[in-house]
Amino acid sequence: MLLVRRAVQTAVRTNICRSFSSSQTHLHEKKGLVLGVFEKEGEEGGLHLTEAAAGFDQSVSGKLSELLEISGPGLKKGKSRIFYGIHQDFPCVAVVGLGKNDESVSKAENWETSKENVRQAMSTGCRLLQDLEVNHIEVDGCGDTQSAAEGTVLGLFHYDQLKSKKKTKVTAQLHGSTDKDGWEKGVLYAEGQNLARLLMEAPANHVTPTAFANTIEEKLAPHAERVIIKKRSQAWIEEQQMGAFLSVSKGSEEAPIFLELHYNGSPDSKQPPLLLVGKGVTFDSGGISLKPSPSMDAMRADMGGAATVCASIVTAAALKLPVNIIGLAPLCENMPSGKATKPGDVVTAKNGKTIQVDNTDAEGRLILADALCYGHTFNPKAIVNVATLTGAMDVALGSAATGVFTNSDWLWEQLHMASVVTGDRVWRMPLFQHYTKQVTDSQLADLNNIGKYSRSGGACTAAAFLREFVTAAHWAHLDIAGVMSNKDEIPYLRKGMSGRPTRTLVEFAAGLSHNG
Repeated sequence: MLLVRRAVQTAVRTNICRSFSSSQTHLHEKKGLVLGVFEKEGEEGGLHLTEAAAGFDQSVSGKLSELLEISGPGLKKGKSRIFYGIHQDFPCVAVVGLGKNDESVSKAENWETSKENVRQAMSTGCRLLQDLEVNHIEVDGCGDTQSAAEGTVLGLFHYDQLKSKKKTKVTAQLHGSTDKDGWEKGVLYAEGQNLARLLMEAPANHVTPTAFANTIEEKLAPHAERVIIKKRSQAWIEEQQMGAFLSVSKGSEEAPIFLELHYNGSPDSKQPPLLLVGKGVTFDSGGISLKPSPSMDAMRADMGGAATVCASIVTAAALKLPVNIIGLAPLCENMPSGKATKPGDVVTAKNGKTIQVDNTDAEGRLILADALCYGHTFNPKAIVNVATLTGAMDVALGSAATGVFTNSDWLWEQLHMASVVTGDRVWRMPLFQHYTKQVTDSQLADLNNIGKYSRSGGACTAAAFLREFVTAAHWAHLDIAGVMSNKDEIPYLRKGMSGRPTRTLVEFAAGLSHNG
């Protein structure tokens, strides 16, 4: 286990490093520059240089504008060109199209289009230069340095810790802007998401419940004055009578851990905390209700809820957000064995409700049930649980947005506003009594862990099940199964586990800290 822990911690240090600076200088490096250009309104093929690009163009006596004009048609959004040898300090210059300079919120898309365009453009440019083995890149702030930093840091992330041949390690810094605070904020937001990506992408034999908890403990160590970490053992879980959680973990040789994080950022120690709860199944085989073998390897990321929750708390601590947050992550594996829960078994949750487990592959809701019961003891301002809970959510929304089930219009508005800013969108789903009836109609117990009509409305019946363990007025369940991984849908994320919606959780917490 010590070797496993060291491997994961080394991965954290090497990939989530503080190299994305706004002020570092580097010697003996192959340097590059990424600049943005807007489409000129009302002029087909016309381009409008950003402030940084215009300054650079002036420094090379208009050579950049000249090359853009003669090198082909105008750069559309996301399209790029690379120029060589036009500036002695930057042997490679990548210019990327930003689309139209429109800062309004798109009601159709539910995001700020200009921010997404900046993220995509800076990611594209940085990756082009990385492929050319450029190891230090200066990045155009494009009038939105936070988004530029996010695109840069997210775009350069690549999980290759276990490969002999690795991609060029790149350091990046802001070019031609004085908004260093915005850049640093964007770096922290993106590094938070990259931490979640790292945990989700790593093999399950490297990220066991123990290794996961130890990694988060290490990441929070620099913020020890504001953070309390409790790694609860199986004995503690048993004392808490978390029978639903234990019913999932009992089939595995790996011991479960209930990870509890307290971030005390508010000057008012009595401020009710925001409670974040994340599903932490570090590998989900399905248990006795065994999953099909194709794509089962992706279930190493079934702890995506815990990864995004814990990464958002790490980010909140790094940002020193003036808000109190408690994070809970029940961590375990779901494995088949002679000790594993069998279909038809009945278990008792922490609140005394009995559950008929007809499908051991519907395990996430079981561990969340006990965590939600425990979380109510902190009298939180709001509860948000996050989980890769149902394949039905992937069918419903795909990777476009996280599904949100909530009993609170206020909480929905807070989450939605945050997602518009980050571009990592959320979409509200129904919590009708129609679905509740399907999980409370059980032959042997108070509840059944699958809906009466099996696959019909599976994401909705799962949310209805969780609601049976919630008494708080402001609760939201985020089903992130559809956004767990990225193929090519999000241009500034490479193929692999996405770490979504970490930045939206951070922005949501930041909004609470400012708006109350």
